[in-house]
Amino acid sequence: MVLNYHIEGGDFANAGTASSQIKKTLKQLSVPPVIIKRVVVALYEAEVNIVAHAYKGEIVVSIDPERIQMILDDEGPGIADISLAMQKGYSTASEEVRQMGFGAGMGLPNISENADSLNIQSKVGKGTKLEIIVKLS
Repeated sequence: MVLNYHIEGGDFANAGTASSQIKKTLKQLSVPPVIIKRVVVALYEAEVNIVAHAYKGEIVVSIDPERIQMILDDEGPGIADISLAMQKGYSTASEEVRQMGFGAGMGLPNISENADSLNIQSKVGKGTKLEIIVKLS
């Protein structure tokens, strides 16, 4: 099963819609709640990162009997220093984004903690691509 979502940068009103729909789908597929929670936390954080930092992005979620693969590909400023961005509390979010309650610098660390595998590719001035995998067993 493959599910696709288009995300618009700055659209905080719809931030979390994709992760919410994936949660419903995983419940319908009888995925264990502990796995659903890991997937939803990782996906929500990544989805909000697109909304907060990028111009737009695409989310492709592939569900098979062994794993859930989430690919988030955005067009945006990119990440200049991925190792720095992985540090808890490090944030490049604007003041406006912080005032809305986002941008605490926990997105990538939370994704990493909930994923079995996380691959980040980024080009400054182009965008960022995340591949997040959560195993079902």
